[in-house]
Amino acid sequence: MFQQFGSNLATAAAVSLLGLFPEAALARTAEERRERGSAVIRSLNNGMTQPTLEGMRREFPFLAEATEAYALGDVWSRTGLDNRTRQLAAVAAFAAIGETAFMRIHAGYALNIGVSEEELKEVIYMVTVPAGFPKAIAASQALSDLFRERLDVKSDEPAAERPAPTLPEVKQP
Repeated sequence: MFQQFGSNLATAAAVSLLGLFPEAALARTAEERRERGSAVIRSLNNGMTQPTLEGMRREFPFLAEATEAYALGDVWSRTGLDNRTRQLAAVAAFAAIGETAFMRIHAGYALNIGVSEEELKEVIYMVTVPAGFPKAIAASQALSDLFRERLDVKSDEPAAERPAPTLPEVKQP
């Protein structure tokens, strides 16, 4: 019973302290989350920022901040999986739902951190089982384009030193 009382007291104290300084506590936490997210991008993109994220930051700052703080700072920086496994999972997930532009970005990151083209092809083969052939074929075409693009852009530079691709620009009618 004393242990439960101590736990409740500690919780009440923490809640009341947060009530006194909520903006400062949240701002510090949000900034730390964004910093972690920024570090994740740089680690995957050969020390460079992600052009799509930077473009989003200008036109859709809230979306860019949420992506950097939550998706990258909170989720991607967790320690349960290594970056290689996370990239393979992201490639598979985006391919399976038909988001080939995002799949290309993560396939580029995967190549940057040492995943081979053959391993990425195997992931696409696996996509045929849960998502079907049309999505796997679309993903294979996007992946082939990425492989060619990385080869053409800087054929003298190792693939692992090239930045990940960006999302294609949407043309307004």
